[in-house]
Amino acid sequence: MIKTVIIEDEMHSREFLKNLLQEFHPELIVAGTAEDVQAAVQLINREKPRIIFLDIEMQTGTGFDVLEQIENYPCDVIFTTAYDHYAIKAIKFSAVDYLLKPIDIEELNKAIEKVLEKNKPLSEHTSIEMLLRNLKNIKSGNPTITLATSDGLEFVPVKNIIRLEAAGAYTTFYLMDGKKIMVSKNLKEYENLLEGHEFMRVHNSHVINLHEVKKFIKSDGGYIIMNDDSQVVLSPKKRDEFLKGMNG
Repeated sequence: MIKTVIIEDEMHSREFLKNLLQEFHPELIVAGTAEDVQAAVQLINREKPRIIFLDIEMQTGTGFDVLEQIENYPCDVIFTTAYDHYAIKAIKFSAVDYLLKPIDIEELNKAIEKVLEKNKPLSEHTSIEMLLRNLKNIKSGNPTITLATSDGLEFVPVKNIIRLEAAGAYTTFYLMDGKKIMVSKNLKEYENLLEGHEFMRVHNSHVINLHEVKKFIKSDGGYIIMNDDSQVVLSPKKRDEFLKGMNG
């Protein structure tokens, strides 16, 4: 049995999620619920659950206030929120799961399956620490993206990414230090995540960091040379957008 707790300030939402877990995930035992920050901290520190369902906005504060106050031990957090919260991008950058309310059972199942696929929870709050850091860094425009690889997690400052290249359902990140990181997510997902951080999709297979462009070559249909001297094909449909982005 896997111990979990629910932190949610609305009674209806709290009971709804509890009922969903009891009906569809009997392997999860709800050890308790809490409706405010102080009660949540006490509950989590006492029960030390494997999974925390954590509301972002509560009357007495936020779910992030809870995370900053609980003891540092291995656990997984699944956030819940009633709307597209300002912190969603920080949550995505940090590879932490979240659910939009009203909670959809299929999305709930996916989030739980993803957590249970891990051999063990992330030690020392690794992703949570990165999330709390990214909440501050998103505003400064310098977030760190968490990349899940076959070996574990890689934490990469967004500004250190030169480009991304698609290979089917996989994406390879090319970094300033020459390192390559392959992850099992498609390029579209990262295109959306990096929007607003001076990245552009210039071809079906390529997303580039505009700050890392060295040259644009008009011949041979047009291609881009990056600061690491790699060449990236520029789609004719993207040419005007690319030139505008470079001049902007």
